[in-house]
Amino acid sequence: MEVRSKDTLAPPLKHKHQEKLMVKKSQLLLHTSTWTINSTLTGKPRLANFSTGRTRKNLEEESGKVDDHIQAAVEKPGSQKYLLPHPIWSEEELDAVEVTHNPPKERVDKAAYFACKALRANFDFFSGFSWGKRTERKWIYRIIFLETVAGVPGMVAAMSRHLRSLRRMQRDHGWIHTLLEEAENERMHLMTALEIKQPSLFFRLMVLGAKQIITSTSIFVNMFFISYLVSPRFCHRFVGYLEEEAVITYTKLLKDLRADALPKWKDRIAPEISIKYWKLRPDADYIDLFRAIRADEAHHREVNHTLSDIKPDDRNPFGPGE
Repeated sequence: MEVRSKDTLAPPLKHKHQEKLMVKKSQLLLHTSTWTINSTLTGKPRLANFSTGRTRKNLEEESGKVDDHIQAAVEKPGSQKYLLPHPIWSEEELDAVEVTHNPPKERVDKAAYFACKALRANFDFFSGFSWGKRTERKWIYRIIFLETVAGVPGMVAAMSRHLRSLRRMQRDHGWIHTLLEEAENERMHLMTALEIKQPSLFFRLMVLGAKQIITSTSIFVNMFFISYLVSPRFCHRFVGYLEEEAVITYTKLLKDLRADALPKWKDRIAPEISIKYWKLRPDADYIDLFRAIRADEAHHREVNHTLSDIKPDDRNPFGPGE
């Protein structure tokens, strides 16, 4: 019989729990490998709860089947802790949102208003929103495109004021935080829309091309940055009017949802990211989701009109999360 040296002998397990631990690790590796292979073969994104299209019936069937300790292990710890403060709307506040308009008074206000209306009219026509039937596909693509634009002004304005504070060695009086909160809030609108539908490569290329030619990131960032250096009042008034249009848009969307004009979205459960962000109830549907987003837009409308009315060196009247 061949005698093996001590170096080649595997060290014995000292305790039974070590053997169980190794078995669990092997099972975990096997599960992970299988999941990775399936994801590769199917081509599906490796994101939890991404575009699951859950309904209230699915939620009722799933409730009570997952233990609390397992659910806690699945959720990412601290995933919401890094977010900036933002309003959590009550039912009374959601119901109180209305379509309003701040009439332009001076030349700079009129210039901002007509620039906003011209942008809205052209986008409605070329996106097909002003003609034809409004479908789920048309709605979600419109939301995705608009929210990629909406996240720009707050970030650019905050950066401008930050650099201004450094250059002048003066306090900012609280504007930067409110503007950053607005930028993140608009980005969360986009992240929520992407959970509803992942846009195709063709749509992404169209958005990228439109951004290069018409409005958003590359050219729009530079144009808005220069405009903010020249006239912060014009920029905040322009954003205020954009938010007025956003409230009108989401009001039309809610009207279509309540009229059952969008059957694919009927009884759908809101994405998990939105339920956590706005602290919605677990069975919140798309009507609840877009009511919260509309309330955000109405809030941005009031904030930007207010910032346009006061002087750039005045104290920001809005506190964190207000």
